[in-house]
Amino acid sequence: MMKILINTSGMSKDDIDFSGFEKLGSTKYFGEVSKTELYALAADCDAIIVNKVIIDEAFLDACPNIKYVGVFASGYNVVDVAACRARGVTVCNVPGYSTHSVSQHVFALLLCFFGKTDKYINSVANGDWIKSKSFCYFPWNTAELYGKTFGILGYGSIGKAVARIADAFGMKVIVNTRTTPDNCGYVVVDRETLFRQSDILSLHCPLTEQTKNIVNAKTLSLMKQSAVIVNTARGGLIDEAALADALNFGKIAGACLDTVAEEPMLADNPLLGAKNCIITPHIGWAPRETRERLLKIALQNLKSFIDGAPQNVVS
Repeated sequence: MMKILINTSGMSKDDIDFSGFEKLGSTKYFGEVSKTELYALAADCDAIIVNKVIIDEAFLDACPNIKYVGVFASGYNVVDVAACRARGVTVCNVPGYSTHSVSQHVFALLLCFFGKTDKYINSVANGDWIKSKSFCYFPWNTAELYGKTFGILGYGSIGKAVARIADAFGMKVIVNTRTTPDNCGYVVVDRETLFRQSDILSLHCPLTEQTKNIVNAKTLSLMKQSAVIVNTARGGLIDEAALADALNFGKIAGACLDTVAEEPMLADNPLLGAKNCIITPHIGWAPRETRERLLKIALQNLKSFIDGAPQNVVS
């Protein structure tokens, strides 16, 4: 019987059901553990499914029985794919599971930023409307999304969904992507044009050596002073010190972030407290329906591997 180890950290065992894995083999669960504890747990396992746990050469050396690594994510930068391939270990990800929730979160952030809804909700709760002499009051300026140029860096499933929503808001959508898409429906531009023309720039590309710190002092210098950056992809796409500098010195107008380079966020992260920067704690993928979809695909990935026809293979 296959021995399976599953990382439930961040996934929650309280509102989603992991029992499907128990039908595939002898299953153990773990949360936040040290490397030593992880190696001990995984030493006799055939398969491991993780979220943010690093699977590298040291892990593979310590756990030579591992034949399968699954990730509870579309991104798989936590896994040393080359090391797994060299050892004949199959690695599978879960593409496309969070398209609806992440695209929704992009606009939750933007509506908060441009509509100042959090400030007005708190103001009313604090009794300010009761004290008001007018039928309404607006000490914080708001702005429309309509008519703005919405730039998308990366045009996968999430980028496409975000484009459709931006289009529905009446925004002008422009796209930059590694490969020219067929039947895009939107203007495809080079990267420099994307940074120069975007009123809002939303990041939806994977984190690779080529895209690491793609938002940096140079690219930020191309942007309008009124521009806003949105990142619901990977924190490493942004040079955080450069972005903090751009925000604090008014080089751009704002940033809406759901992810940072090192998570959980460090106390000395330069974006913490930066001007006009709103940050949520990597919750774009967090709706229960999204996690249930993620779990279902991850379960099918493992079942397909056991059946000898692996799906969503990245190694």
